[in-house]
Amino acid sequence: MLTKGLYLAAALGGVIVALTLWAWGQPPICTCGYVKLWEGFIWSSGNSQHVADWYTLSHIVHGMLIILLGRLAKGRLSFSALLIIAIVTGMAWELVEHTDWVLGKFRDVTVYQGYEGDSILNSVMDYVWMWVGFFAAHAISTASVIGLILAMEVSAAIFGRDCLTFTTLQIVYPIDIIDAYQQKINPNRKP
Repeated sequence: MLTKGLYLAAALGGVIVALTLWAWGQPPICTCGYVKLWEGFIWSSGNSQHVADWYTLSHIVHGMLIILLGRLAKGRLSFSALLIIAIVTGMAWELVEHTDWVLGKFRDVTVYQGYEGDSILNSVMDYVWMWVGFFAAHAISTASVIGLILAMEVSAAIFGRDCLTFTTLQIVYPIDIIDAYQQKINPNRKP
């Protein structure tokens, strides 16, 4: 019974994210006026505005990391506890990311200059993608989860020039070599 209630809470989490971001003035969809399934260029004005982009992999990894945490806890965290952690951290990620303080931190890191936050569609989908990672990781072996996390992080770092590891490092402790790597093909880079 608890698990069914938590599934409902998880669904309501997406609604709460959407309503909160709407109240904060985030656009429902890309201000370009259309919806794309994939935006593959991180310097595009459509990045973080559509259904999926290179940052989608970070959200999938987030969900997988929660399952890994549960496995590392060796039974000390129930599946219901992991669901609660996923609900809380998934909603918190999407809401805290849109606070003035975090938006300012993102803008301080050059790859995010001009970032105004996600569209509501993108934020809700990021929350959904986190759940995809969570349930996928729950269904496969720990070795497979670790392999997928590494593959997604490396793919996003190579092709999207950013990944959860880079984002975390650049916000917490910016590293010039990561910035230089990320800016290498930025068409908006100022000399």
